[in-house]
Order: sequence, then structure tokens, then C-alpha cells
Amino acid sequence: MDVISQLQEQVNTIASVAFNTFGTLQRDAPSVRLSASYPEPPPNAAEDAATFAEQPKQMSSALVKAAKQFDALVAGLPLPEGGEEAQLKRIAELQAENDAVGQELQKQLEAAEKELKLVQELFSQATDNCFNLKKPD
Repeated sequence: MDVISQLQEQVNTIASVAFNTFGTLQRDAPSVRLSASYPEPPPNAAEDAATFAEQPKQMSSALVKAAKQFDALVAGLPLPEGGEEAQLKRIAELQAENDAVGQELQKQLEAAEKELKLVQELFSQATDNCFNLKKPD
């Protein structure tokens, strides 16, 4: 897998871990009394409180680990050579090469279309001869 695909995959992993972390924290957070006019929320079970206390640590370490892997992939990217001018020159070279290949492909397409027309005409003549029971010329 190329580096760009790995970076995209790692960004997806970070987003997934963050989404799951926020959702789990929101779902499992203990109830809090918002106002004195509301009744006191029911207390959480002791085992739920212990589990909830550990979850943020585990999830944050998973998020940090994914971010560090992303940073390592970014650090492994090759640095541009020669600055912006060299990159523009390379882009121009690649564009010229692309144009040349495009012209060659266009010529091959035109030749193939001519050959297709010839084959279609020959096929049409052959089927006409078969239907009319004519002998070929």
C-alpha cells in the first residue's frame, strides 16, 4: 500500500477512534444534577463507576497511539527536491509526457476505428452473401 493510502487509512482510524471515544463517554458518563429544582439522579453502581474511570484512559491512549502512527507516516514522506521551481519543472515535464502519450493513444484509437469499420464492412458483405447464397467474389 502506498504512503498516501496509508495516511488516508490512518486518518480514518483516528476519526473512528475519536467518534467512538466521544460516543462512549457521552453514553457512559454518570448523571449530573443540573439544577436544584430537579431531583437527584440515581447513583451509579460501584462497578460502573470503576469501569467508567478506566475507559477515558484507554480511549485516550488509543487516540494518541493512532495520532503518533499518523505522525510517523508523515515523517516518512519524501521531502520535495529543489523547492517550488523544481516541482513546477517536473510538473511541466510530466504534462508534456502525458500529452505525447495522449497523442499516441489518439492515433491508435483512430487506426482501431478504421480497422473496425473495415471488419464491419467485410462482415456485412459476408452475411449478405450467406443470406443471398451468392458465391464470394
